[in-house]
Amino acid sequence: MVPLSFAGQQFAIVDRAGLYWPAQSALFVADLHFEKASWYAAAGQMLPPYDSAATLDRLEAAIAACGATSLWCLGDNFHDSRGAQRLDVRLAERLESLSRRIAVHWITGNHDSALDAGFGGQVVDEAVLGGLALRHRAESSRSVPELSGHFHPRLRVRLRGRMVSRPCFVRCAERLILPAFGSLTGGMDAGDPAILGVMGEAPQAVVATESKALAFYLQKTADLRA
Repeated sequence: MVPLSFAGQQFAIVDRAGLYWPAQSALFVADLHFEKASWYAAAGQMLPPYDSAATLDRLEAAIAACGATSLWCLGDNFHDSRGAQRLDVRLAERLESLSRRIAVHWITGNHDSALDAGFGGQVVDEAVLGGLALRHRAESSRSVPELSGHFHPRLRVRLRGRMVSRPCFVRCAERLILPAFGSLTGGMDAGDPAILGVMGEAPQAVVATESKALAFYLQKTADLRA
C-alpha cells in the first residue's frame, strides 16, 4: 500500500486501483464489472468466462491486505443489472460470506442502475461517509469532496519509444476518480476532455508504484489554448 492524500485525509492505494481510508476502516473500489464476459457471450462474442472469479479474488486479497471492515463499491459493480442473476452460485456464496464478515455497500452506476441483489450488502444510489460524497460519476456542479469511478482512467506516457499505459487516479481539490478495479475493463486516457471537464483546478493523474504514488499534472483544453 502507498499513501495518497485527498480532502485533508490520508488514504492508501491498495493493489494499484483500490483506495483504503484508515480513519474509516473502509476500502473503496470502482467499476468491478462482474459478469462482463457473460454479457458479451449472450451477444455472440465469446470471451473466457473467468472475469468475475478473477475480480473477486483480487477484491478479497485487497480486503485482506488492508484489513478493512467496510467495502464501498462505487458503481458499475456488474456489467448490467441482470449480471447478478448470471453470477455463478459459488461466487454468489462468496459475496454473501464477505458481507457477513464486513459491511458491504453497492453504489449503483449507469451499467447496473437497476441492481437489486446486494448479496447481504446494501444497495444505494449515493452515500456520504465522513464528509465525503460517494457516487458513481463525478458531478462538477457540486463542491463537496467526492469519490467516484465511471471513467476507468489510465495514464498513457511514452517511454523509450513505446507507449506505456497504467491505471491511475485523477485528483483535484474537490474530486478523486478511482481507476477500474475489474479484471476485464478497458480505460480512458486521464487527459480526455470527458474526465477533465468534471475536474477542478490543477488536476493530477496519480499512479501507484510498489513504494510510492507518482503525480502528473494534466492540462485542460483551456490551459492549452492560453
